[in-house]
Amino acid sequence: MTTPIAPPTTAPTQTIQHGPSLAVTGPMRPRYDEILTPDALAFLTELHHRFANRRHDRLADRMRRRFEIGSGRDPQFRDDTRHIREDVDWRVAGAGPGLEDRRVEITGPTDPKMTINALNSGARVWLADQEDATSPTWGNVIGGQLSLRDAIRGELRFTSPEGKTYEVTAERTPTIVMRPRGWHLVEKHVTFVDRTGRSMAASGSLVDFGLYFFHNAQELIDGGRGPYFYIAKLESSEEAKLWDDIFTFAEEYLGIPHGTIRATVLIETLPAAFEMDEILYELRDHCAGLNAGRWDYIFSIIKNYRGRGARFVLPDRSEITMTVPFMRAYTELLVQTCHKRGAFAIGGMSAFIPNRRDPEVTAAAIEKVSADKKREANDGFDGTWVAHPDLIPAARAEFDAVLGDRPNQVDRQRDDVDVRAEDLLDLRIGRPITAQGVRDNVSVAIRYIEAWLRGLGAVAIDNLMEDAATAEISRSQVWQWIHQDRTTEDGTRITPEYIEGLISDVLAGATRSADDRFDDAADVFCEVALGTDFPAFLTLSAYSRFLVEEA
Repeated sequence: MTTPIAPPTTAPTQTIQHGPSLAVTGPMRPRYDEILTPDALAFLTELHHRFANRRHDRLADRMRRRFEIGSGRDPQFRDDTRHIREDVDWRVAGAGPGLEDRRVEITGPTDPKMTINALNSGARVWLADQEDATSPTWGNVIGGQLSLRDAIRGELRFTSPEGKTYEVTAERTPTIVMRPRGWHLVEKHVTFVDRTGRSMAASGSLVDFGLYFFHNAQELIDGGRGPYFYIAKLESSEEAKLWDDIFTFAEEYLGIPHGTIRATVLIETLPAAFEMDEILYELRDHCAGLNAGRWDYIFSIIKNYRGRGARFVLPDRSEITMTVPFMRAYTELLVQTCHKRGAFAIGGMSAFIPNRRDPEVTAAAIEKVSADKKREANDGFDGTWVAHPDLIPAARAEFDAVLGDRPNQVDRQRDDVDVRAEDLLDLRIGRPITAQGVRDNVSVAIRYIEAWLRGLGAVAIDNLMEDAATAEISRSQVWQWIHQDRTTEDGTRITPEYIEGLISDVLAGATRSADDRFDDAADVFCEVALGTDFPAFLTLSAYSRFLVEEA
């Protein structure tokens, strides 16, 4: 006789549902409670509850797309969205109040001194950068929010350790366009717990956007200029749709009319260049325009094509100018696409900067920047970026010469432009890799990472303004040159051993101090440039290893 099997004595395991919550795990310093208020944290909790899972889905899409390109499938203009591109009738919302004239925009981090300098600069717009120009220390993340809060209310003052006082004196300050961190970055000083009890680091994008919007949206509206955002690192129209849904929810949450927010999207990844129309379309109720983010765009091409053979290997970083075929195609298509949809096309940042102690360096920088901005203005761009106040007159002069009294040239349609997929992928430059180019990449990357580990996100190195994007080009080129078995012009193979020798030279020539971070920087560089695997971003592991503080 068979004995029947008894039913289980316990119920099947069930997922316990909790209310979503959010906790600050970073140290609370003076005035942080003005930013990390209960109401602001409740808003951040709702943002994560509604949108964190979609963020993870979009990041998974990025990995899949990168794998496909690496496996030989080149990006193309999408067949499933052809109807969007071919519909001639739709337009974006366009400029909000205070964004009608963007001929010169200054970029920079949001520490008090740089905030005041930017507001006094005379530029039309300030890109208040919490992304590539900011090292995401906890102090910079919340300190930047405090700087912006005070500046928007006319309360910002700063006294340097040397006793020099800084304050905003400009009669008309630039319109602020804040850039939150990209989707790939997390904020490990804030923890989100979802309804199933799963704990995860908060999204850097949602933290930066949410805190700034919650505290400043109404103040900016009352002042007639905002709230406005630059959106970084997008790779698809689905990512743009995610941001549009976030904007719509945020407006509803604070009782602000739909479409008040205006976003300018940086086209700084190769996949995004094939979806400019679609990105504008998904953001059309909140979109002011697109920006040609040149440095991250170059990095994106190297990252996606790093293993595809010699045809996709680029020469020295200094040879990848805005006039090489693939960069020319990318910017021409951006202007045409923007103006067709009533959107502004904003140019990128030339890396050359003046040196007030060296008139020759300054003269050379102004000459090169003027040529860059003349090309952009004549191509139809409506404005451009600079990284230093002393460059504003030169940039403005070139746009004044084309625009005159007009605030922009959106009416210039550029019907003469015909960019095909193969044009965006024409990486022919015809220049060699030089020993100096390799050495410069190693030197710049290590020196930048060292400064980044000390909390500096925008750094003047060798009379160029370096940020995370330019450092990414330097380290990714080294990785690609090694793995594609490249040689320098003089016949030297670029091997890990060769690069290690250059690293030793950089460290030997560095001005060292007791609190410098050169050894850590060299360690990070070795990980992201000499490792077998290619990290998607150099900042990811460096942030987790070195910038996370305990409460």
